[in-house]
Amino acid sequence: MKYLLDRPVWSALRTRHQAFAQGDDLAMRYRPSIAPFAASAADDAESLQALGKLVSPGESAILLQADAIALPAELSATSTAPGVQMIAERSLQMVSDKRVQRLTRDDAAEMLALALVTKPGPFTLEALSLGDFWGVKIEGRLAAMAGERMKQPGYTELSGVCSHPEFRGGGLGRLLSLFVANQIAARGEVPYLHAFASNTTAIGLYESIGFRLRSMMNVAVVQRAE
Repeated sequence: MKYLLDRPVWSALRTRHQAFAQGDDLAMRYRPSIAPFAASAADDAESLQALGKLVSPGESAILLQADAIALPAELSATSTAPGVQMIAERSLQMVSDKRVQRLTRDDAAEMLALALVTKPGPFTLEALSLGDFWGVKIEGRLAAMAGERMKQPGYTELSGVCSHPEFRGGGLGRLLSLFVANQIAARGEVPYLHAFASNTTAIGLYESIGFRLRSMMNVAVVQRAE
């Protein structure tokens, strides 16, 4: 587990998300239209050099790993932040709510609009390619959603949890987090997630439903000069 989840981007792209990968044995990234994440196999000079070549001039990428982030000369960090990785290894409360519905590609534009308002993390119109998403609609509007992102053998990341400001306070984030986590667990996989360390409200919510801190993480948005 340590290797898989300490470098979650790398381990996902080398295993269950290989179909979405660009790169080689030294560094890989998701296709930019799907997700902005990239990773090197290790932090040695050869791997970092390969990582630098994956990012085009003027383009940005996101790095996420437990170890301190090292960069090749071609890349510079435009922002960095500490994060947390949380995991749910025990049974979670079962929830049932008829309002929860599976989201499809027909909902993609509305999902992107919600993500742009709430900023739960990187989100694209092709995010549905990575895993299932579920949501609650109120009066025909997408009020909240949550879904799956990175996947490794035995693990799936809970991601994209967000509620529209007009519908906050109704417990939709908690409902959908539990619902998606239970969907993951029902497949015999362990749900995990990431959050910025500064987002104490979200961390408190995840702790309250059964997630625990597994590791501190490092996050960096990097760019290659034009």
